[in-house]
Amino acid sequence: MWGLLPLYWALLEPAGATEVLAHRMVWSLPTALVILAALRRWAWVRPLLRDPRRLGLIVLAAGLISVNWGLFIWAVGTGKVIEASLGYFINPLISIAFGVLLLRERLRPAQWVAVGIGALAVGVMTVAYGRLPWLSLVLAVTFALYGLIKKGVRLDGVASFGAETAVQFLPAAAFLVFLGSRGEATFASEGVGHTLLLSLAGLATALPLIFFGGAAVRLPLSTIGLLQYLAPASMFLLGLLAFDEEMPPERWAGFLLVWAALCLLTWDALRTARRSRARLRAAAAAAAASARASRTGDGKAGDSGPGETGEPGRRTDRPAVAGTPSDAAKG
Repeated sequence: MWGLLPLYWALLEPAGATEVLAHRMVWSLPTALVILAALRRWAWVRPLLRDPRRLGLIVLAAGLISVNWGLFIWAVGTGKVIEASLGYFINPLISIAFGVLLLRERLRPAQWVAVGIGALAVGVMTVAYGRLPWLSLVLAVTFALYGLIKKGVRLDGVASFGAETAVQFLPAAAFLVFLGSRGEATFASEGVGHTLLLSLAGLATALPLIFFGGAAVRLPLSTIGLLQYLAPASMFLLGLLAFDEEMPPERWAGFLLVWAALCLLTWDALRTARRSRARLRAAAAAAAASARASRTGDGKAGDSGPGETGEPGRRTDRPAVAGTPSDAAKG
């Protein structure tokens, strides 16, 4: 659904990007309220209102995602869907870079190579476009920062969506009133179909988020990571096939580098996940063996004394050495 959103925003012409963005914000709040009421999920509201730090993070997150949404809608209206898709392709690389720079995380060698390939791809795309691909970079950076901030907010998807849209609602509604006062709003002037499509912008925003939240608790993280490449891949294909955007050879070269970096990241993530699972299984097996040996030793102790077999001084009930959870988690 995220990958098909360019088709939806294209249907909203002749509304400009700022009007579409404002409607997306305004109609997202009632959508969020209906969902929260249906789920009866209000317990997060009071603790959030009593925590100024988290409230500040919510405001910052709402501002970042507003910039991201607005730029993406503008990209669809100006024939830059492929360039926008590049931003979401390089977003994982930007997130890794933030992990190193801001969270002092340590990268595996394959991750360093992937980030290097991504940086080379940006250089190639700069030559291809004749300028820095600022649209792609701003989309990637704002979304990566948005994800980073949400880690500190500690709200689930639906609650976070409700809080952010509550912050966005008043400025967006004021902007729509301003547009209407100048006679520049298209909400009521382009027919019932146009009005309906603008009104459903909140649902188009909320549904993919809800489905993503549902999938995140049911699927392995590695699977979620792979599936998230579907959205920019769909955007790329739409830009190429539906919006007839140009792709000269030098742009293909840049995209191929980005895809190579993502393939390397995916391979490294899957390999690391397999090793972690293998270590956890080995630790569990060792713990089970230790428990069996301990039970066997207790039985022998009842026959010949604690820790003894007929030979004085020799113990035969030593448990097998089991890996600790922290050792298993290091991979």
